[in-house]
Amino acid sequence: MARRLFFYSSFISILLVIFIYPFKPHVLYFLFLIIPYIALGIYDLYFSVHNVLRIYPVIGHLRYLFEFVRPEIQQYFVATNLSGRPYNREIRDLIYQRAKNVKDTIPFGTQYDITEPQYELAYHSLDPKIVSESVKRLLIGGPDCKKPYLSSRLNVSAMSYGSLSKNAIMALNLGCKEGDFAQDTGEGGLTEYHLKYGGNLVWEIGSGYFGVRTKDGHFDPEKFREQAALDNVKMIAIKLSQGAKPGHGGVLPAAKVTEEIARIRGVEAWKDCVSPPKHSTFSTPEGLLRFVQQLRELSGGKPVGFKLCIGIRKEFMGICKAMLKTGIMPDFITVDGAEGGTGAAPVELVDHIGMPINEGIAFADNCLIGVNLRDKIKLFASGKIATGFDMVTKIALGADACNVARPMMFALGCIQALRCNTNTCPTGVTTHDPLRERAIVIEDKYKHVMNYHDATLKNFMHLLGVLGLDDPKELKPEHIMRRNTEGYPVSYAEIFDYLKPGELLTDSIHTAFARDWALASAEKF
Repeated sequence: MARRLFFYSSFISILLVIFIYPFKPHVLYFLFLIIPYIALGIYDLYFSVHNVLRIYPVIGHLRYLFEFVRPEIQQYFVATNLSGRPYNREIRDLIYQRAKNVKDTIPFGTQYDITEPQYELAYHSLDPKIVSESVKRLLIGGPDCKKPYLSSRLNVSAMSYGSLSKNAIMALNLGCKEGDFAQDTGEGGLTEYHLKYGGNLVWEIGSGYFGVRTKDGHFDPEKFREQAALDNVKMIAIKLSQGAKPGHGGVLPAAKVTEEIARIRGVEAWKDCVSPPKHSTFSTPEGLLRFVQQLRELSGGKPVGFKLCIGIRKEFMGICKAMLKTGIMPDFITVDGAEGGTGAAPVELVDHIGMPINEGIAFADNCLIGVNLRDKIKLFASGKIATGFDMVTKIALGADACNVARPMMFALGCIQALRCNTNTCPTGVTTHDPLRERAIVIEDKYKHVMNYHDATLKNFMHLLGVLGLDDPKELKPEHIMRRNTEGYPVSYAEIFDYLKPGELLTDSIHTAFARDWALASAEKF
């Protein structure tokens, strides 16, 4: 039917032009519409690679037009305040309001069904507290650290220059400078944009060793030593894996690998920049810890840790065994959740691989308790944390502090257009198109970053007091409830399994941990 309609309409249009022209010469203007219409139809019928267009020439393009605008229609006209993914409208609006330092309250009660399964809540105390400002910060640095860092409880999670635009990186850094919290550089290297405003940095070293690599792609100690001495660099994190694509290595699509980024990273321009799935410097838990020790010495004693999304449980336990065997400990561990992810990644990895943040942080905390090392190592949680209540849940499960990425992007103006991997970000956050990245005005957006950080931390402290607690250390799994499938509230203390201090060093180990501990090895992952 569509094919016949195309042929009939083309034939009739040409006949009309031929017979009407002698009487009305200006009908030739009609050809400006007819010729492209006929040309497009012929191309669709005989040359197009799309099945739909070969059967429905010309009008079939409407299908692709509607598909192109579908995300906008879904977001603005179909999704409810609570149904959007990965972040719903209520959470995005909350972040925008806090970033702009405007009213962030809501009227008329919650829109959530607070009795439905999986709903999370906490019970307040009749003896609320005023929490001291001093607990907003914590000291990072174990026994071997010579230059500990007094960190905020909330920091900017790993986002590289490359994934983000230079204006976005600089706005984040200036926000960190003025708000006195830290920015993780991501694995893309330490760049001039991270250093311009002097904000505190967590320098991330990934498997690609970008910025500190030799010509053949291995780690260069002297390049590292030189940059690690910079005062802005407060901590160093070894990236083992990340929540969006654990076991895969970082991915920067070719469209975003500009000449400048290629020079910074030491790779070819305009080709996909894919980090190796694992490090070449080490291949065992013991090797990881010796690398930690090496970086600590090269940096002059700054805190060194590692980041990972936990996967096979015995492998993380193998790292714990290596700590006991070598006596080398990281100053901190960042646990990334499988919910996380600001960059490009294969769908299979995003949707199905890795341990969710709640499960991961609880497991890491228990393992360190089980080997009597918890007091020497700080734990950071990173993975879909956006509000003060999110911070409460992660710290109740064992974290000491939290890192956030996508909420910081929202603070910069991100609208969740889901084009981060295309270099066509409509808000300038994840693009290197000069016309697009200018949308971020650094002198304005850094304030939004700082405002969001301060408001979220303030509300975390307020919730702490509402629960009747004076210090984040007092938060325990029993403070957070989740409704089970029957709608009955069950505490985190009942949902997760827990170890006693030193239990992994005994002959009587909780059955949920015993098999993995027996299989764990310090000599291999």
